[in-house]
Amino acid sequence: MPMKPPGGVPASVFADMHPYRQELESYARLPEKGRDQQDILRELRQLAGREDARWETGQCSGSYYHAGREHFAFLNQVYGLFSHVNLLQRDMCPSGTKFEGEIVSMTARLLNSACVKAPDEVVGAVTSGGSESIMLPMLVYREKARAERGITVPEIIAPATAHPAFDKGAWYFGIKLVKVPAGPDFLADVEAMRARINSNTVALVGSAGNYPHGLVDPLERLSDLALEHQLCMHVDGCYGGFILPWLERLGYDIHKFDFRLPGVTSMSCDTHKWGYGPKGASVVLYRNRALRHYQYFSMTDWAGGLYASPTFAGSRSGGISAATWAAMVSLGEEGYLEIVRQIMAVADTIKKGVADIREIKLAGNPTFCLAFMSDVVNIYHVNDYLASRGWRMNGLQSPPGFHFCITRPQTVPGLAERFLADLRAGVAYAKTPPPHPPESGAVYGAAAAYPPALVNQVIFGQIDESYQV
Repeated sequence: MPMKPPGGVPASVFADMHPYRQELESYARLPEKGRDQQDILRELRQLAGREDARWETGQCSGSYYHAGREHFAFLNQVYGLFSHVNLLQRDMCPSGTKFEGEIVSMTARLLNSACVKAPDEVVGAVTSGGSESIMLPMLVYREKARAERGITVPEIIAPATAHPAFDKGAWYFGIKLVKVPAGPDFLADVEAMRARINSNTVALVGSAGNYPHGLVDPLERLSDLALEHQLCMHVDGCYGGFILPWLERLGYDIHKFDFRLPGVTSMSCDTHKWGYGPKGASVVLYRNRALRHYQYFSMTDWAGGLYASPTFAGSRSGGISAATWAAMVSLGEEGYLEIVRQIMAVADTIKKGVADIREIKLAGNPTFCLAFMSDVVNIYHVNDYLASRGWRMNGLQSPPGFHFCITRPQTVPGLAERFLADLRAGVAYAKTPPPHPPESGAVYGAAAAYPPALVNQVIFGQIDESYQV
């Protein structure tokens, strides 16, 4: 989406956000008479089929994490059994306690809670997604610092590659987030983070792996630093928490990233990514119950009676937790390992092929997520060419690049070879580029080329448009 000059954002910029306006009826108000249910289902099946066709080719980076059509058909059946259940009312639905307690326990054991002195003390909660699983520990560390150290302006130190949910949490909770540039290896710069520690510092952050490049920060060193300064430490495993353990078992060189590190006090891990559960579920874990208590909200003097909730949400559908539980226990260790084998066969083939393309370099030593950069050609022109061939990559900036996150849809035969062929052709295209700037660069280079207020004007306009009829 090209950036527009100051003075407003034309509606035409967002025209492609409404492809159904001309062919389907729009509803700005309730219809006088309800539509036939079968007619609605027919229309929705058509929409779903058109949109699924884009990712079923395997040419879409990340975004769709699934264990196959049959798997999700099974999850939809499970969801339907509990979709009407309100998890806030556990006296009516003790099944929710079974599902969520076991989801948390299975995730904790996967992330080596057994290495903790009292392994049953590693506790957690099921959340709505990675952002909530990141923001809740930030709230916990703010409240802990207030109660135990009297800190009123808490600071959390994170590498610049950390997920934007940390910035969002800082904004929501009045925390100062100290962002430290990553090193030339795209990993957290531990010594630079050490230099930013002061009396208001309450926690350190590291990623396993980071979203832009899929790399695991030097968490062992960060753990030592946290212990040295008696700080809390959050490991964001939303991206890698449910795939790194299987990579380790398959013999890949994965450094310790979980509760084996004594400085780690909390972790986030998305079951709706590599856990192959439905969207809208994640897990946040804490080293002990005392930490988890800081995230609870309770009200004892409300006219409606006692009220308490463990996470941001109040009412929640039991369907998502039931389907998440079903995904985990139906796949089991054997199922997860087999899917990761398939994924890495594709990722390793692409890595090997890229080594022969001298104009392209990969960020660090990646595994399942490959970040492409270049010192020779404009990498955004390469990305534009790939887009013309039907590929949808995730664009990066600072420095320019794009990444290809390999998920199960990419395990179709021949896809790695097709991607490498198109990547080579994309490099050739970028060597003799068209006269106009790359479209990818217009988006991802905007932060550097335009004032932040103008960039935000376009971003906010796009979000506004997403709620238009």
